[in-house]
Amino acid sequence: MDVRQLSYFIAVYEQGSISAAARQCCITQPSLSTAIRQLEQELGVILFTRLPKGVSPTEDADKLYGHAGRLVSQVNSIKASFLLPIKKVQFKLGLIKALGVERMSQLLREFSLLVEGLELHLVEPTEQCDARIITAGQLKAGEVFEPIWNDSYMLAIPPSLPLTLKASIALADFENLPLIKRTPCDAWNSLYPELGRRNIKPDIRADIQTIEYALGLVSAGIGCALVPDFYNLTQRSDVIFKTIDEVALQRTIGLAYRRSNGSQPIKILSQLCQQTANKH
Repeated sequence: MDVRQLSYFIAVYEQGSISAAARQCCITQPSLSTAIRQLEQELGVILFTRLPKGVSPTEDADKLYGHAGRLVSQVNSIKASFLLPIKKVQFKLGLIKALGVERMSQLLREFSLLVEGLELHLVEPTEQCDARIITAGQLKAGEVFEPIWNDSYMLAIPPSLPLTLKASIALADFENLPLIKRTPCDAWNSLYPELGRRNIKPDIRADIQTIEYALGLVSAGIGCALVPDFYNLTQRSDVIFKTIDEVALQRTIGLAYRRSNGSQPIKILSQLCQQTANKH
């Protein structure tokens, strides 16, 4: 394993595409694919699931991403130490899971470019940090919340189920439906109480946390799962996605920070988040 392989891995993870990552790294696509395969063989894991358009990171890729980013950043810091010194700006950003790799990577890339000397640390949103990107329901007292994205949810269904023939899914269809519970999940927190009020009882087959594992179980035919309507997810050919009627399953993702925090990085990140929100 070397820094070059890790840099290629980071590019594929953030771009969601082998070809786009190859262009960014200025190498041929076969060379980049070979480097990724060598990295997978050395670690003994699969890092990306190949899709009709692009790739989707696995749970192991999510785990490696943080380590790889830190290692590459450290190497770049060593190189930079022999150049003119730049004052480092440490910034801890708490991130919830399932934010969408492509859009989150774009936001962080722009943030890093605008804050000179930024040393960005991505942490759990429950840890002490300068700012958090969370759902509206996770806001704490004394925090400002600036909306960025409004996400809708869909039902991911195994292709073998007759339910895939329907144009959309009604709440009554959840009766005895094999279902994969994913927590924490805003959509689940809205759907399950509504099913209870209507005395509709799904057949819970699993209780997991990550979207990738949920979709893996859906693909294997274990059951259905609620997932955000992300483009890279809905392009999968091994899972069918349907909208759900009668109940609004949505979440608002935004930037949260203490009112008393008026630092320059916070101001820059806030402006970027506002610009991103205005595009959608």
